[in-house]
Amino acid sequence: MTRPSVTEFLPAAIEAGEAILRLYEAGTEVETKEGGSPVTEADRAAEAIILAHLARLAPEIPVIAEEEAAEGRVPETDGTFFLVDPLDGTKEFIHKNGEFTVNIALIVDHDPFWGIVSVPATGEIFYGTMLDGAFAARIEGDGLSASHGIAVRPVPEAGPTVLASRSHRSPETDAFIERACAADIVSAGSSLKFCRIAAGDADLYPRLGPTMEWDTAAGDAVLRAAGGVVVTLDGAPLTYGKRGRAEETDFLNPSFVASGGPVDPRM
Repeated sequence: MTRPSVTEFLPAAIEAGEAILRLYEAGTEVETKEGGSPVTEADRAAEAIILAHLARLAPEIPVIAEEEAAEGRVPETDGTFFLVDPLDGTKEFIHKNGEFTVNIALIVDHDPFWGIVSVPATGEIFYGTMLDGAFAARIEGDGLSASHGIAVRPVPEAGPTVLASRSHRSPETDAFIERACAADIVSAGSSLKFCRIAAGDADLYPRLGPTMEWDTAAGDAVLRAAGGVVVTLDGAPLTYGKRGRAEETDFLNPSFVASGGPVDPRM
């Protein structure tokens, strides 16, 4: 199967972001999905736009998308499939703090091969591939400014900057941050945390609690392409396409640590 180029799919993320921003400014009702997480018209509108682009550009590749999965529409997959979170950080969208993202990733052999993360409220977009590295640009109208390469940084002598989830911080996370001897702790929402590490603006993001694969895949791809790592608490790389496991929800991630360089997650 031919692996499509990440740049072909940047317009999908841009158009989805535009739809989200229209509803962000106009306001939209909030519903609650099974399991208690919120969903809005913006989630559904953005997902419909992305799915249309994927169907046109790569109809042979199955898609696992958050809102489709919530409705029970989950195709069978082999080694290659898309993971889509049309609006990661719905709580940030509802609270109007701007820290929400559009996420599209291509998974190959259980690893994130490439990913796109756009930040509609700020006009930032990040993308990366395991072949070409990671890049950042700004959304300008229907296109992009010139992209520039990004890469992780060495940990500063003063200690790492640690990113903590704004909506899902836990006592276990606080304990990890203390063990990491953080020089600075920054709260942030959504998959943007992966991109901040990829761009050399931070060093660690511990997520010691459940996430779904569509929450992490695109940001994970950008970070790995920038030279970083995302590992579970036993030190193994985070993998994708987890389904059919006894007593485990399909596509559920274990706890993990994202880092700009090698890290012992049990520190």
